[in-house]
Amino acid sequence: MSFVSIRNLQKSYDGTAVLHGLDLGIREGEFTVVVGPSGCGKSTLMRMIAGLESVTDGEIRIGETVVNDLEPAHRGCAMVFQNYALYPHMTVAENIGYPLRLARVPRAERDRRVREVAEILGLESYLARRPKQLSGGQRQRVAMGRAIIREPKVFLFDEPLSNLDAKMRVQMRTELRRLHRRLSVTSILVTHDQVEAMTMGDRLVVMNGGRIEQVGTPAEVYARPASVFVAGFLGSPSMNLFAARTADRGAVALNGTQTADIPFDAALPAGATLTLGIRPEDVSLAPQGQHAHAGIVDLVENLGGHRVVHVRMGDVMVTAIVNQLAALREGQPVSLAFPADRLHAFSAKTGARLSI
Repeated sequence: MSFVSIRNLQKSYDGTAVLHGLDLGIREGEFTVVVGPSGCGKSTLMRMIAGLESVTDGEIRIGETVVNDLEPAHRGCAMVFQNYALYPHMTVAENIGYPLRLARVPRAERDRRVREVAEILGLESYLARRPKQLSGGQRQRVAMGRAIIREPKVFLFDEPLSNLDAKMRVQMRTELRRLHRRLSVTSILVTHDQVEAMTMGDRLVVMNGGRIEQVGTPAEVYARPASVFVAGFLGSPSMNLFAARTADRGAVALNGTQTADIPFDAALPAGATLTLGIRPEDVSLAPQGQHAHAGIVDLVENLGGHRVVHVRMGDVMVTAIVNQLAALREGQPVSLAFPADRLHAFSAKTGARLSI
């Protein structure tokens, strides 16, 4: 049984639906990341679990308890926000211990638990400081400490790393995973950042337009995206997606190019339309010949150990990742290969993945 269970969850504002009947189960001790673009409903889902938004219809269950009508304080959740929400006039120790102070925990017990949490988060030497004397990463750890000290059933992280610089975000991603491994508390993190999602989650929940597009491990979602949206959203650079049609001899042809057909068995009749996808790392430079497709290098992006190459094939732009040793320049003719076992097919009408 799922520890956090969501059934037919719906949310509307003034008659406008923003969540459309979500069904989701989160296992006990799991680190689940809800990822999607701005406006997809992920933060609304988080706030409904926390009790900060009412439920229009459906059910939220934490453990054995339906929490739809419970106050936030009685749900057993602790939430870490994007903006830290620390009290500027309090020290780090006072900020971390504030939930226990509200609960009238004796001073000695409160101090003991503050020290334990500070040790977990590496904040022992900062307990006497105030928030203005801390870096962004340290402030975020204080906010997490305030959540940890409550010993919640569920941690809720609402884009907690968005205010940090790039280097600090990488560091905090690692710290959050280590913290989860140490505490083993069911955790749900909301983010629009696909890198955070792929590197942190035991499972991903990919949302779009108030609906869940796919649920799975990062490897599953990346290797077999359930829809065109998921295929294009996860991955940097994103997956190449082409309008295509099936040809004779078990092949597909890309619209807008004069290249030879690509061998591929999509189990569709000849002339059927579809969307064909391939990830940039699966496109390879190839010698001219059978199944090689001619193009012209349009742009080369140097990224240290590899290059992102944009190749124009007729009216179609193809992105490929090649190693740094490849000698490429803009305007250079190249030939590309699209391995049949690395192609993805999606319905041109619905965007759903086709069985191949």
